[in-house]
Amino acid sequence: MKKLVLLSIFVAMVVIVLGAYTRLTDAGLGCPDWPGCYGHLSFSKTTENIEIAQQAFPDRPFEEHKAWNEMIHRYFASGLGFLILVIFINSLFRKAYNKPVKLPLFLVFLVCFQGALGMWTVTLNLLPVVVMGHLLGGFTVLSCLFLLYLRLTPYRIPGGDAGMRRFGIYSILGMIILTGQIALGGWTSANYAALACTELPICEGVWYERLDFGGAFSIPVAENYEFGAHDYNERMTMHIVHRIGALVTFLYLCWLGIRLYAAASSNLIKKLSALMVLILGVQVILGVSNVVFSLPVVIAVMHNATAACLMLILITISYTLYRKT
Repeated sequence: MKKLVLLSIFVAMVVIVLGAYTRLTDAGLGCPDWPGCYGHLSFSKTTENIEIAQQAFPDRPFEEHKAWNEMIHRYFASGLGFLILVIFINSLFRKAYNKPVKLPLFLVFLVCFQGALGMWTVTLNLLPVVVMGHLLGGFTVLSCLFLLYLRLTPYRIPGGDAGMRRFGIYSILGMIILTGQIALGGWTSANYAALACTELPICEGVWYERLDFGGAFSIPVAENYEFGAHDYNERMTMHIVHRIGALVTFLYLCWLGIRLYAAASSNLIKKLSALMVLILGVQVILGVSNVVFSLPVVIAVMHNATAACLMLILITISYTLYRKT
């Protein structure tokens, strides 16, 4: 079962990367229907099929590369759902003391809800709150799978390092802060505000005079949310809040990593703390590069993947502090 969970973690990470790539290549509506693509599970580019597709969806011109981006993402997501179902069935028949059953069951419900969010992403024409929820759902699936893997992995800290347990609450707070920052990033991306500010460290011009928090975190009425429905000031505000959130996240996790490293006797906790700070540094470099180089797709996708890695490190630290000290 442990190998199956590890495979599922890998597939979940691939799904997150493909989801980011789909958003960044504007392929979220590459297939305007669900679960198929222009009525097919695998769209065949023939003259007849294209004509039928154009008649069925006259407002959505067929773009083959976008359709394939979306369908590949769906194929992997469906595969992940199947793997999670197998994990749950396996957990029911697994003969082991204190075997995890509740977490696999929760994962089954979670991945079903995630599938519904994927459907609503298309049927509601990229409604930002649904797109952001879909992103957070993907991170939650990955996190729960990783937690399940930790529960199935026996490891211990020699001597226990009992004094470190008091830092558990701080690592949980770090996870909450990081989740909030990921949500802000998802909201910024879902509203096409990633390039609203093209200068560092905050934004160009007299940005503080144009802030619109009410509008930035509202959902305007629109028939289609592709390419965004907010005005510039609202998108600029989203971007600035995401940058400020990045600063808060960076400072807190840096403090946490240094504090854990200094206080721990265990080499494992020291290594995890150092790795967290290292990944955090990489994430900051990627975030700055997104601005400097005008959101290259590769760097933006890596920014998403690195956020996921940062979350997994924090989960490992929290689990270790609470269960192994």
